[in-house]
Order: sequence, then C-alpha cells, then structure tokens
Amino acid sequence: MEQYSVIPYQEQHHDRLVDIWLRAVRETHIFLTEEDILFYHDLVRGGMLNEVEIWVALNESEEPAGFIGMSGKHIEMLFIDPACHKKGLGSRLIRHVESLKGARLTVDVNEQNPGACAFYQKYGFVQIGRSELDGSGRSFPLLHMELQK
Repeated sequence: MEQYSVIPYQEQHHDRLVDIWLRAVRETHIFLTEEDILFYHDLVRGGMLNEVEIWVALNESEEPAGFIGMSGKHIEMLFIDPACHKKGLGSRLIRHVESLKGARLTVDVNEQNPGACAFYQKYGFVQIGRSELDGSGRSFPLLHMELQK
C-alpha cells in the first residue's frame, strides 16, 4: 500500500490542488451541472484555498494526491484525486486533523452526494442538522455532521 505524508499547504501545490478538486468534483458531484462546476471552480482557483487551513497528502513521489481544508474544527473541504479513491487517503487526512484539533470535528456534506455521506458516516460522523441551501446560497441541501466516536 502506498504511503502518504501530510504537509501544510504550499503555494507551489495550488494548481495541482485545484486540478484534484475539479477532477474529484466531476467524479463525485454528479448532481452539479457544468455551469455549477465552473462557478465553484472559479472560487477554488481564485483563492478559496488561501482562506482555510489546508493539509496536503503527498504520495511517494512527493506529488499531491488529496487535501483537506479546515476552519477551526470544521472540515471545509476534503478532496482526493480520483485515481486514489477508496485507498484510505480521506481517512488518513481526517485522522491527521483529528490529531491536531481533537474530537468533535464537524463537516457539511452535500445531501445529493451519497458516497460522501456514507464515507463520513463510516468514519463516525452523525447528522446533527440540515440546510436547504449551500454556503453560496444555492439549492444544494447540506447535511451538518459531527464526529462522535
């Protein structure tokens, strides 16, 4: 099994992380239209990664394979290169921030993304609320979840 190291965000990785975000969203967010994807892509490319605490998973070749973005104890984003899905990398990143932030991590998950919902539930997150709109005010319901293990 490939080993991953986790490092703080470095500007040199920005374009690669944006690419991972785009490919992961196209793979997992099938409820979004291309117009929606381009709207969010502009936000991510335009500086969203600088607004949160980012931890990057590097593969054995020192290339980014995924990342997690935090605001305090809240997971703002978690995206894994689709080629690395189902290899434990998302869990590895959550364990990393859990070791830094402690218990009671929270996350908002698109209700229309059942794979992400199942991933977080399997890790130990439980739903504690729901919103009809996402953080941009768009009609993509969010499940509010908290880690309770």
